[in-house]
Amino acid sequence: MSNDAITMRGPVLGTPEAKRVAVGSGVGAVIETYDFIGFGTAAALYFGTVFFPGTDPLTGTLFSFATLGVGFAARPIGGIIGGHLGDKVGRKPVLVASLIIMGLATFVIGLLPTYAAVGIIAPILLVTVRIVQGLAFGAEWGGAILMTYEHAPWKSKGSFTGIVQSGFPVGLLLANLVFLVSVHLPGDWAWRVPFLASIVLVAVGLIIRSKVPESPVFEDVKTQGIVLKSPILTVIKDDWGNILRGIGLRIAETAGYAISITYLISYLNTNEITESWQTLTALCIASGVGIFATWGWAKLSDRIGRRPLYILICALGILWGFLMFMGVNTAVYPMVVTVIVLSYAVFQNSLAGLQGAWFPELFNANTRTSGASLAYQISAMVSGFTPFITTLLYGAYGWVGPAGLFSLYSLIGLLAALSTRETWTRAQREYAERETNSIQIPS
Repeated sequence: MSNDAITMRGPVLGTPEAKRVAVGSGVGAVIETYDFIGFGTAAALYFGTVFFPGTDPLTGTLFSFATLGVGFAARPIGGIIGGHLGDKVGRKPVLVASLIIMGLATFVIGLLPTYAAVGIIAPILLVTVRIVQGLAFGAEWGGAILMTYEHAPWKSKGSFTGIVQSGFPVGLLLANLVFLVSVHLPGDWAWRVPFLASIVLVAVGLIIRSKVPESPVFEDVKTQGIVLKSPILTVIKDDWGNILRGIGLRIAETAGYAISITYLISYLNTNEITESWQTLTALCIASGVGIFATWGWAKLSDRIGRRPLYILICALGILWGFLMFMGVNTAVYPMVVTVIVLSYAVFQNSLAGLQGAWFPELFNANTRTSGASLAYQISAMVSGFTPFITTLLYGAYGWVGPAGLFSLYSLIGLLAALSTRETWTRAQREYAERETNSIQIPS
């Protein structure tokens, strides 16, 4: 079978290190998410008053979310740098470097002086460190996913990349657990401790990642002499259509998350629907469920394909935007928990789980990191400023504004999914099964 979608996927049965690579990449994803997403929790709960005092609550929240968005805006630059290096010098160096930079930046946040101590210098420092976080996080995803994808067996690409994608809810769970505990600490320690504690996770992650072998597909690319001088420019020139489709696919997931989780935290607390500890508890429950949901959705895509699931979830998401806010507005805590769990485990985890295998399969091996990273990270600019935009919409239209924006993002994802080719068709699945059996049981 001559099929470009099968070419350069790595060994049919995967490498002997496939599981170790997936776990190592997943651990890194846990740490990076703890660091990056933890900022979002702190922004929603603390930073408005700590770094932007003297303003009314709505303005403080806007400033805080604007700072949150700066990190997302920096992610495409990190994706460009990480993608270029990943296709040029290898996936592994990018993984190690991004983890070090992210860890140091997050630790520094825990040491920053507040506005009360140094005035305007405080928010300037916060924005600067947030930009560094964004650069590191932007470089992280492409390397982690590609390493795992290219080591994994053909018939289990979704399942293995799902392990990495599951690292994100694990990181979210850890961040919220730490904030749930630290909320009882006095003064600034309530937000400083979660950032300072991240240095321990970084040390563990570096030990694990240093032992991960380079991608076999990248080694093949080097052997065949098809390493490109400028993979970023090549993929933009030759494959811009898939980059645009990937951006649309990703907006439904990441910008939707920015409303259904990041903004919703602020919404619940600002409207006194729940107390801080109740909100964090609900997030912890959702994160725990999300660990298994992300992997389950990814594994399911190995059996029935990537595209049908994406279309289904995005279509349902158009309705969910309004149902979500109607549910939390009941102020019934079990209903609030249910809404948050469904928002995360169904409407975010499913799309994230599917992206792990679908995005790499859209691009050629020698531009794969660059193409997947660009599609993945450019959309982050939209999601990064979504809480800010959503807060403005709420001020103008009430909860209907944020609900409508969530539905719009789902519609964008639906249109992108409909226009994107299936990369794991029935014929390809059957071919991979035959190839696997022929190697395992030679005639």
